Amino acid sequence: MATTYPSPWHAHALQRLASGPAEPLTPPARMEWTPHRAHGPGAELLGTELRGRRVLELGCGPGHNAAHLAHRTGARVTGIDLVGLQVRRARSHYGHVAGLSFTAAHALHYLQADQGPFDVIYSVFGAIGLVAPELLLPATVGCLAGLGLLVFAVPHPRRHGRSPGPGTYPHRDFLALPDRSRLPLVRWELAPSAWARHLRRAGFTHVTSQAIGNPGKGRWPTTLLITAYKL
Repeated sequence: MATTYPSPWHAHALQRLASGPAEPLTPPARMEWTPHRAHGPGAELLGTELRGRRVLELGCGPGHNAAHLAHRTGARVTGIDLVGLQVRRARSHYGHVAGLSFTAAHALHYLQADQGPFDVIYSVFGAIGLVAPELLLPATVGCLAGLGLLVFAVPHPRRHGRSPGPGTYPHRDFLALPDRSRLPLVRWELAPSAWARHLRRAGFTHVTSQAIGNPGKGRWPTTLLITAYKL
């Protein structure tokens, strides 16, 4: 009899936990924006002085980036994730880190509940790109303080050599699980110009983007990294 899961993210977390208990960890020495460890920018993208500032991660997973920020910069970091198992895992890893908390919540619902204001909101292959941008981005800007910063990393739309979509409908994609199986999901894979249009309509300005590839491998970029400000 086939086993079904509420979401591919739940299945991913379940397999991770099945491989062994989530034990306390030392926060990572570096923040990662791409799947390629120690490649590309780090936490400096979020500002040079984060001590005491409120920071929100949309889709924190096991909490590695949030723990780095709280421990290394002194920011007050909240990580939210749709999957309760991921939040349990993050708390097991980093519940001992000062200034860090984790909450199970849908990103859109959390933002619409007006949990801000936050000084910085970021997402690393998290909720941004998985929730309709015309809904999520206005809710995000509404939870940012004045001069607040949004930074997010999404899979680059040209990572397989195909052209980006027009920015209206999500594409079918797959999530690779630890056992190397794959489960389907939908994702908005937009060109930088399409993301910029969505961000400006939502109320963001000073939108910039950069493409990051797999170092030494492949001809296509793998990560699209975007920053925007609320003025």
